[in-house]
Amino acid sequence: MEQIDQAHSKPRILTGALVGGLVMAPLMALLYLGDVFAGLPFLPFDLFDWISRTLPGPLITFGIDTMVDLIRALNIGELDETAKLAEQTIGLTTFLILGIIAGMILFAILRRRPQPTNVITGVIFGIVLVVPLLAISSLVNTTATASPIVGFIWSIVLFAGFGATINWVYNVLAAERAASPVVDTPAQASASALDRRQFLVRVGGASATLTVIGAGLGSFLSGGLAGLGSSGSSVPAFDPEEEILTGAGQPLPNADAAVTPAPGTRREYTPVEDHYRIDIASRPPVIEEESYTLPIHGLVENEVAWTLDEIRAMPSVEAFITMSCISNRVGGSLISTTKWTGVPMQHILEQVGPLPEAGALYIMGADGFDEYVDLELIREDERIILAYAFDDAPLPQQNGFPLRIHIPNHYGMKQPKWITDIEVVEQAGEGYWVRRGWSPTAIVKATSVIDTVAADAVYEQDGQSFVPIGGIAWAGDRTITKVEVSVDDGEWQEALLREPMSKRAWTIWRYDWPFQAGNHTFTVRCTEEDGDLQIMDEQPVRPDGATGLHSVSETLNQPA
Repeated sequence: MEQIDQAHSKPRILTGALVGGLVMAPLMALLYLGDVFAGLPFLPFDLFDWISRTLPGPLITFGIDTMVDLIRALNIGELDETAKLAEQTIGLTTFLILGIIAGMILFAILRRRPQPTNVITGVIFGIVLVVPLLAISSLVNTTATASPIVGFIWSIVLFAGFGATINWVYNVLAAERAASPVVDTPAQASASALDRRQFLVRVGGASATLTVIGAGLGSFLSGGLAGLGSSGSSVPAFDPEEEILTGAGQPLPNADAAVTPAPGTRREYTPVEDHYRIDIASRPPVIEEESYTLPIHGLVENEVAWTLDEIRAMPSVEAFITMSCISNRVGGSLISTTKWTGVPMQHILEQVGPLPEAGALYIMGADGFDEYVDLELIREDERIILAYAFDDAPLPQQNGFPLRIHIPNHYGMKQPKWITDIEVVEQAGEGYWVRRGWSPTAIVKATSVIDTVAADAVYEQDGQSFVPIGGIAWAGDRTITKVEVSVDDGEWQEALLREPMSKRAWTIWRYDWPFQAGNHTFTVRCTEEDGDLQIMDEQPVRPDGATGLHSVSETLNQPA
């Protein structure tokens, strides 16, 4: 009976879950503060990145598809930005759950011990908990700029405090239970429980205060929450009054094109800050230019380790290029166009001299992404470049600084960013996404999209009202020769094509439809230079990229 009374006098394990969560919240805020203020590792994102790279490919793909479906169904923002924010939220939630589980385990351990008088057990528990997290961080972290020793000490201190705090709360609750008189009435039991609840409420209040202060100060020091997500905004529409210039102040190569985009069509030249971004890390890697070198080694005559300045001094080429993600749905937003600058990969090969038995480049990114590129493909295509600039400026951090590769006519999944190492190997293998069940070739599929049915821009000509309809069409490096629009499943009508900025840039199209009031469905399709019509059968994005026709339904009212 005495053992039963002692067991009942000790705090419950479920109370440990509550305490673990309450203590983990301010711990994450302090980790974020250290990340922003001192470049220390942010363990919640490191844990999430490690989990996402370790889980089986089909499970990761299922998670991605589910997340994209929810974002599209709820219409809660730009897909790349919202998806990245969702990933980060999952990472924070996972870490909070870790704290809840840790609190339960520590309470279970403490319940098996005599009445505690210190917090040594909690300190040891916290240190044991953080050691594997630090090991994981050392494998995947790409954002910490502080000394690893400082990061190690910082994390040890915080988690020792995490365990000590949970231990202290347990001690207080256990002491209150032990000091409580034997209860004979429901009123006495209720009063005793109320005292414990009031203490836990105070713990919760302190947790909330520390969390808000830590996260708020970290946000202030970083100039906002941009460090926790993509900072882009919705891509602006084409403005006929705006003169679009490149970063060097030059007009676009098709500035005098005859066809004017329909009102509401996306901007032909994507602002760099709005360029889509899909990658495998919670946050883009931080690479310091001053200490950066690119090693190229393996089956070569001349191993090199070039600085970024040395690469920028090499012969370079510029091109206006449209890039799309293989996971872009039909009509999706994961596609952008800007000006790229870089060194031809053929020149790179000339400098290092691949040996006769060499067959491929194995390219590694700082984010843990890897891919192979056949040497034969590089020798056949002079347009493949090692890019270092977007829109006449160094690559932004979130878009792959300092270097990324461009391979025409391929989706982005085959083109590493944040390149830190190139090894010349005997033959190509399977890259990051190929190992997870995606296309081994990732060749771009033709697509056409309706951006706008400009119901507010109806105009009259020769007694007939017209509504402008417009959008984009793209087929990698294959020229778009025809775009057609069908209204309410009627006959296909050919649209006007605006001269593209380059052969590798999307084509803006426009069709002025004779106005008819009512509910209408507009569908678009395109044809490539060899006469091939875009694939009309619907296929999902996995494994080879989405196919099918894009349609938009609009209700048109008789203009006043």
